[in-house]
Amino acid sequence: MSISLVAVVGGGTMGNGIATVFALKNYKVQLVEVNEEAYSKALVNITSNLDRMLKKGTISEDAKSGALSNISRCIGPESVSSQTDLVIEAIYEDKEAKLNIFNILDKVVKPECIFASNTSSISITELANTGRPDSFIGMHFMNPVPVMKLVEIIRGYSTSDKTYSLIRDLTVILDKVPVEVSDYPGFISNRILMPMINEAIYTLMEGVAKAEDIDSVMKLGMNHPMGPLTLADFIGLDVCLAIMNVLYDGFQDSKYRPCPLLKKMVAANKLGRKSGEGFYKY
Repeated sequence: MSISLVAVVGGGTMGNGIATVFALKNYKVQLVEVNEEAYSKALVNITSNLDRMLKKGTISEDAKSGALSNISRCIGPESVSSQTDLVIEAIYEDKEAKLNIFNILDKVVKPECIFASNTSSISITELANTGRPDSFIGMHFMNPVPVMKLVEIIRGYSTSDKTYSLIRDLTVILDKVPVEVSDYPGFISNRILMPMINEAIYTLMEGVAKAEDIDSVMKLGMNHPMGPLTLADFIGLDVCLAIMNVLYDGFQDSKYRPCPLLKKMVAANKLGRKSGEGFYKY
């Protein structure tokens, strides 16, 4: 099986980045959004990202125009072409919402179509309850997608070797580096990263140091490109909380208990960059 027609469900930060990467490699991409306004916003962001790449000299004007011509509008998952070869879901971290989308798509696309989720923590095995578990896999891209090389390839309990091999090879074609990961909560990246962020929030809550100083220790002492609290603001505190809850529920281990300050900030809608305020003001 070869892949030529791709559907990316969700045009947010991750979805529009994934769509951009595929379109630049000359795949036909259906960008699926809930309405015209959301699609237009996603396309503006994609164009802006391509302009940034053009200015840096990483792509040509022809590559930009070619990528934009490869992306088509698709309103609602029920509008996805029946001939789609690969679906990549990239909506917010909510298992029921993701399952609903895949259940709709299962009735729309051809039986050979592969389903992939960009989830950063939710069980691939649980998401694969859509009638094609052998053709279901996780493709966890990193943000910003056009820049970051890593893609975690998560095998669900029933993911076939054929599906895994095809997606691994596709990842290489996209100039990304695939890493095979078993289906455990948080996979590798967030199982290690999120508890570190959570612990940084605990040190802030307990008055060990100010936010700037906590970040400085990790940047200057551990050579991290940005501090954990800055990174949490960049990711979104609601997303951090959702992932910590997945880890806590999945392992039933108190070491994954979300920090009370994190829960309080999310309740107050202090979500980081996207809300204008988190651990820092923007």
